[in-house]
Amino acid sequence: MAAFSKIPHNCYEIGHTWDPSCVRSAVDVTRGALEVSFKIYAPLYLIAALLRRRKKDYYYKRLIPEILQSTSFLTANGGLYIVFFCILRKLLGGFYSWSAGFGSALPASYIAILLERKSRRGLLTIYMANLATETLFRMAVTRGIVKPIKHGEVLLFCITASLYMFFFRRKDGLKGFAFSALKFIIGKEEIPSNPATGDDSHPRPQERPAAIEAVDPPVSARRAISRRRNLVTYTRELLELLCKQGPRHRCCKHHHDNCISYCVKGFIRMFSVGYLIQCCLKVPSAFRQLFSKPSRLPSLFYNKENFQLGAFLGSFVSIYKGTSCLLRWLRNIDDELHALIAGFLAGMSMFFYKSTTISMYLFSKLVETMYFKGIEAGRFPYFPHADTILYAVSTAICFQAAVMEVQNLRPSYWKFLLRLTKGRFALMNRQVLDVFGTQASRDMNGFVPKLDPRYTTVPSQILNPEDDIQLG
Repeated sequence: MAAFSKIPHNCYEIGHTWDPSCVRSAVDVTRGALEVSFKIYAPLYLIAALLRRRKKDYYYKRLIPEILQSTSFLTANGGLYIVFFCILRKLLGGFYSWSAGFGSALPASYIAILLERKSRRGLLTIYMANLATETLFRMAVTRGIVKPIKHGEVLLFCITASLYMFFFRRKDGLKGFAFSALKFIIGKEEIPSNPATGDDSHPRPQERPAAIEAVDPPVSARRAISRRRNLVTYTRELLELLCKQGPRHRCCKHHHDNCISYCVKGFIRMFSVGYLIQCCLKVPSAFRQLFSKPSRLPSLFYNKENFQLGAFLGSFVSIYKGTSCLLRWLRNIDDELHALIAGFLAGMSMFFYKSTTISMYLFSKLVETMYFKGIEAGRFPYFPHADTILYAVSTAICFQAAVMEVQNLRPSYWKFLLRLTKGRFALMNRQVLDVFGTQASRDMNGFVPKLDPRYTTVPSQILNPEDDIQLG
């Protein structure tokens, strides 16, 4: 089988084709990774500190050490990979299909994650596990093992949203960031309360508060007031009147709005948030084109993606709230099980903004949440250092794809690897690796490295050693 066959090439012919020296190649990758890593983490930690309003002591004592620690983690991940790449080749006398990617990245990733702060290991593990799962799925589809489901990312998001909203409605179901995020998106009105059957202390839909009675003054007074009103004031008061006088079930906790306005307001609020988020993401590129291509500046505000993200978030909230209110009207009870149905239907909003990345990430976080709940309940065992092991395995899977089948790796991660290695990851001799049957060179545009024949062991692609190899 191809997986157990070996090619006798040395590491210069396959891996570090820009320099025949293993030591110099490792230094080159490490130096480049160090520069890129610092450029990534320095502004990231600084912005995070500003947003969290850290005190001066943090900037004096902790900011620089935390930046350097995370920088050393990412640098080690890249630099140690090429080190173990060369070590494995010397130990095995060649390359197997698994050794150039998975085998070399596994020990490098495990050592690297140990250098990172413990508080960040879980987040990194979830991200890489999500990426590895997506990569394995693409590999299985390529090999014909599984068939992709049409709109599969939407279905996965529906199931994930259903369970997330169920845990959100339960007492102690969600904690920390997940609970805070859903509270911001959905609103505090859907937070679980003690009585499961509603709260009768709030005014019934048929009740008319005294404040509303004041909206209908006598005819003479109304004529005098109307002359002083402008259009904005009149519209606002009309909306407030409709919100307060419309139908609202006794189990609903949105006391100041009826069920219809409750859903409409939720849509408008989160549509605005999604629109602004997408606009902010495009600000850096817009500034770069401000002077060179000023005609493209309006696209910052009238971009299709801006409205898609807004429609996704807005419809998710409005569908969830609308379904919850409808079920309260139908069953005359406020039940946490309603969240399963409402969350699933709200997941249909992903048709506006399809994203496998979002679906997979949220699903991974859901699995993590359920696993830790199982540990608390004594149903699942606790494995020490599971996060470091899972990170190492997940990263190794992604490196295996990056070496042997780039077409099955998420494009954004491939671009990140190129950035981290200053383009050197694309200089591997993947045409030789095609012998393993994974089409390793399919997306490499026919690239053939320029090798010095004095350092090759197998007659292959060798050119004049004086030719320079240009790094991408």
